[in-house]
Amino acid sequence: MATLALITTACQHPQESTQAPITKPDITVEGGRLTPEALWAMGRINSVYPNPQGDLAYTISYYSVEENRSTSWIRIARETKKGELTTKAEFIGHSPAWCLIDRQWCLAYINSGKLHIRLNDGETKTLSGFDHDIEGFLIAPQKDKIILITQVKTIPTTADKHPDLPLASGRVVDDLMYKHWDEWTETAPHPFLCDLKTPLGKLTSKKDKLEINNCIDLLGNTPYESPMKPFGGTEQLAWSPDGKTIAYTCRKKSGLDYAVSTNSDIYLYDIATGTHTNLTEGNGGYDTNPSYSLDGQWIAWQSMERDGYESDENRLMIQHLQTGERRFLTQGMETNVDSYYWKNNNSLVFSAVWHATTMLYEVNLQGDRTCLTTGQYDYVPGGNIGDTYYCLRHSMREANEVYRIYSKDNQWPIAEDEIVQLTHENNNIYSQVTMGNVIPRWQKTTDGKDMLTWIIYPPHFDPTKKYPTLLYCEGGPQSPVSQFWSFRWNFMMMAANDYIIVAPNRRGLPGFGNAWNEQISGDYGGQCMKDYLSAIDEFVASEPYVDKDRLGCVGASFGGFSVYWLAGHHDKRFKAFIAHDGIFNMEMQYLETEEKWFANWDMGGAYWDKSNKIAQRTFANSPHLFVDKWDTPILCIHGEKDYRILANQSMAAFDAAKMRGIDAQLLIFPDENHWVLKPQNGILWQRTFFAWLDKYLK
Repeated sequence: MATLALITTACQHPQESTQAPITKPDITVEGGRLTPEALWAMGRINSVYPNPQGDLAYTISYYSVEENRSTSWIRIARETKKGELTTKAEFIGHSPAWCLIDRQWCLAYINSGKLHIRLNDGETKTLSGFDHDIEGFLIAPQKDKIILITQVKTIPTTADKHPDLPLASGRVVDDLMYKHWDEWTETAPHPFLCDLKTPLGKLTSKKDKLEINNCIDLLGNTPYESPMKPFGGTEQLAWSPDGKTIAYTCRKKSGLDYAVSTNSDIYLYDIATGTHTNLTEGNGGYDTNPSYSLDGQWIAWQSMERDGYESDENRLMIQHLQTGERRFLTQGMETNVDSYYWKNNNSLVFSAVWHATTMLYEVNLQGDRTCLTTGQYDYVPGGNIGDTYYCLRHSMREANEVYRIYSKDNQWPIAEDEIVQLTHENNNIYSQVTMGNVIPRWQKTTDGKDMLTWIIYPPHFDPTKKYPTLLYCEGGPQSPVSQFWSFRWNFMMMAANDYIIVAPNRRGLPGFGNAWNEQISGDYGGQCMKDYLSAIDEFVASEPYVDKDRLGCVGASFGGFSVYWLAGHHDKRFKAFIAHDGIFNMEMQYLETEEKWFANWDMGGAYWDKSNKIAQRTFANSPHLFVDKWDTPILCIHGEKDYRILANQSMAAFDAAKMRGIDAQLLIFPDENHWVLKPQNGILWQRTFFAWLDKYLK
């Protein structure tokens, strides 16, 4: 086993920040309409965790546009008899987890790369003996051991190879994946198993220290990841209830093999013997997020079947650890399990999208499912205390808030008026603005299918007036147009600027069955584009308040591709386009993107394989081949740290438009990735976005 000494000094935690923390801003909204400044002034609730004593820990972030940064806070709160939350404690940190110490529930969390435990009396103990940035942790049920996640170096750097050239910035690349998402691939997250010198159950005295020793790297001297980049966290690992086994997610591949495969597995690490057993060997796709039942008899995880298909149905699986019996608990749903947890030994709670809303479900070990929620919302599971569920809920009209769900008569799904809102984080802003209405609309597609489209109306909508209207093109490509709240692609912001938005759940989106979801692969310029055009055409033809001479089309990622493609095929429907992080040249994208499994599956294969009809159809529909038909002003936006779709795609599209004599604008962010995450860049994005639309549609 590799030891902690293998971690380089490059992974040392940074100095503690001397900057004052960002707190909840006080803002006055002029004119009663949502503004970019108001959007960035909102508190962002990210997660909620209950404990059996009835305390809730939830995380919230505040942003400062002036200082161009944010602070993440943890609140511990308790519900009153009136259904309100009172704050017991508030402090800076993230990744909270409850742990039982001396029969009291205490909170462990991370701040500035260090692990802290806040005891019930308010005293905080800080972990020592691990002098490296901690990105995640899992405390053993017996509280005598702990897993710590940190980055380890996987390849020698230029300075390692040429110590006499410490200022050289060049990288010598020998294999894929040399870049991933928004970083050069030089490190990987590894789980370190460590002993706690004083078990947490005995950490009762002020003199007791939170210290570790005997740390070993579970992945040893390998380039593998656990959790997996770019989005994996501690949900990808789990302790068995007896503390003898660790389940972890890993794709034990590197280089080209890693770049073309989604085949990750669940491994069981036996602490006593140091052996690793592949629980999911033989399954070709993603296996992720293991979790043991409370009695340790079963293990659950999320599983995709096919290697290379990152948007395959994400199934909820369980396996009996003694008999090996395996069950597919969500069989027949034909949608994805987004997240889940064990409610008790006999049932699990999970979230899944269906018909463009994400609901909570409970499923027993026999696969019998009950939908717990209803309404025009998206729910995110948090946890439960007995039969009381705590969760986050958002919609196109409201950001995340904490809710409690309890049915007195055990009737499900629960009525909306029985769901109790516990936080009201952004009421100070909501009370000053009027939100537009969001209406579902079922439309017929060109092949006779039924498609759900969201129509978002401006505040104070007047049907006697004529409104400019935007066709919204979703990214992913297989991400649902559910009741999401975005702090950038915000429909209420668009509506506040007096635009109607048409947001179709076109072909290639989950929540409408597997056939609907899968149709888009290998058909980027086909039925999904017909779905976009039929959605806007039907709406324009049927509603007199739509100004058909003031139509725009906007989208990001695959939505950006859609904009570029429609620019050459829209037959003068639209008067303005906006494409963010979109694919312009499919042949270049096939080679430029780092996740080759995605390109291989969705494009159908390599463009040089002339015998591959699907691939040849894909590349024949590349947007850059239809620039000769472009005739409409276009704004191209991109982040230069986007390694999924490189910024040269937007640069090329902008250049093509200008060379064709078409009015165009390019907004480039040197320090942003596939999203825009910095406050001042976010404000600039909004101002540029609406200035462009207003120029041509108003």
